[in-house]
Amino acid sequence: MNRRLSVILFSAFVVAALCSYLVYRIARKEATPQPKAHTTHIMVAARDLQIGALVRDADLTTGDWVGPLPKGAIVSKDGVIGRGVVAQIYQGEPILDSRLAAVGSGGGMAAMIPEGMRACAVRVDDVVGVAGFVLPGMRVDVLVSGTGPGASQTQGPSVRTLLQNIQVLSAGANLQKDNDGKPVQVPVVNLLVTPEQAELLSLASNQTKIQLVLRNPLDTNTPETQSISVGRLFSDKAPEAPKKVAFRKPAPQVDKPVPPRVYLVEVYNGEKRSEQKFEGENTDSNQ
Repeated sequence: MNRRLSVILFSAFVVAALCSYLVYRIARKEATPQPKAHTTHIMVAARDLQIGALVRDADLTTGDWVGPLPKGAIVSKDGVIGRGVVAQIYQGEPILDSRLAAVGSGGGMAAMIPEGMRACAVRVDDVVGVAGFVLPGMRVDVLVSGTGPGASQTQGPSVRTLLQNIQVLSAGANLQKDNDGKPVQVPVVNLLVTPEQAELLSLASNQTKIQLVLRNPLDTNTPETQSISVGRLFSDKAPEAPKKVAFRKPAPQVDKPVPPRVYLVEVYNGEKRSEQKFEGENTDSNQ
């Protein structure tokens, strides 16, 4: 056999062997079963759960979660049933511990009140109570209007901002009786306040008229405002501009004339003694 033909055949055999080995490795890798990711059974909402509802057995189902569990995920029904919902949970969403009230606190609005805070019901007018204006989770300012003690007749009623950046817990209607004793629906808004703020709202609701002003929840500034009276509202005078403080430059210091230097000379004439004063020229001490 020709030597050149032998080299070609040997090279073709080596290339074929390498290709066969590579195909074998790829086929073996594809045939090897991959390890399955860790799956955990967790509690999932079977339907939408509204704020204040108590979780029941029918509200829960199980779901498979692949990979690390979310923070606060609950894997057993024992840790969910009977607890109140403090944040809305949608169908198919995992049940997280942060969305539920503490064990034993029950449901309803009481479970949504943080420790040290209070829920204060405020009666509002029909305009404020319109659905969609004030909803749970929104932030409002509380304005009160009325005639304060010591107000003059020319000033009339006034309005001022009582509280700022207050969270709304709930908004709805409450049944109360009118002057004739008939039940009527009254719009009521429950606000999340401190005990001191609850005292202010309670007094203001009995003595003045309360108005809620909607604000941006991202705006946390609480600027200082002044009360405005009816007399100021209808005054023809323009509001006074803030007074500007005038700063005067200090007057340049002028060197005061230096008094002339006085020389005292004692003169003796026999037994007589006298004193003579002579004024001399001023000399600059810096020279």
